[in-house]
Amino acid sequence: MLARLTGVVGALLLLAACSSSQPENAGGPASMGAMGPGAGYAPGSQQDLAATAGDRVFFMFDRSDISPEGQQILQRQADWLRRYPNVGVTIEGHCDERGTREYNLALGERRAQAVKNVLVALGIPASRLQTISYGKERPIVAGSDEQAYAQNRVAITTVH
Repeated sequence: MLARLTGVVGALLLLAACSSSQPENAGGPASMGAMGPGAGYAPGSQQDLAATAGDRVFFMFDRSDISPEGQQILQRQADWLRRYPNVGVTIEGHCDERGTREYNLALGERRAQAVKNVLVALGIPASRLQTISYGKERPIVAGSDEQAYAQNRVAITTVH
């Protein structure tokens, strides 16, 4: 009986040790910092950027100005880029599906350029930063509701 009880307790302890209460890192602001440098990602990689600094700056509807939260993310991105001076990035401007293709391409470019301007102002050489607008052509999240729209109004910094 004691052996059986010990076996059950051991199995429960093993299961408890294997479980994790941390959410899976999606690279967004809520999960940023869940993993840090050396957490299984190659230093200077896209995963490292997303986990340690955050790779997305979100925008309000029809806007390209950087929010206070976006400023904080870009400060962390600038710090990260200073740690990896040989890494270049592309800043992708995205929009939700509302509006014309032409309008959203222009808005996506303004969003990407706004992010680039902040990073340059924080001391990152413009030669390391490229921009591209995808407008509404490459949605991040499928859907035609406010939740999807909010995720698609974004500038994403990608390592190249």
